[in-house]
Amino acid sequence: MSAERTVTDNEFSYHLTRMLDAPAARVWQAWTTPGQYARWAYAAPGSVQMDVRPGGAWKATMLTPDGDRFPLTGSYLEVDENRRLVVGMDVPGKPEPSAMTVELGEDGGRTRIALRQTCDTAEERDMAEQGSTMLLDSLTAYLADGA
Repeated sequence: MSAERTVTDNEFSYHLTRMLDAPAARVWQAWTTPGQYARWAYAAPGSVQMDVRPGGAWKATMLTPDGDRFPLTGSYLEVDENRRLVVGMDVPGKPEPSAMTVELGEDGGRTRIALRQTCDTAEERDMAEQGSTMLLDSLTAYLADGA
């Protein structure tokens, strides 16, 4: 398993990449199917709703390791099946959603996944990068379990 981090766009951006031992279609389904997403993305069972199309809404209630619950909402800004997903996340007090880009590239049955996001502050970037790293770790484990 390899992971890399590069700073892009501005000092408040991050870009994470990882090679996953699964084809792109399987990674896409894990990311865009409510039942699968809930199993690896720290979401409360039954809380995930997804309308995976440009402009379609999503929502989920996330669970923290200490048991706190917090609702997230947003919409899909771009959808290119098995290749690219741009997820807008609603942020209280901000007129525009915070966008995270997920890009998939298949190579011989394995998939290179890249997550990219630009934030407004270093603190926001660090929190988002930590959350995205946790998501990639959990997704990697989920796919390795043959789910």
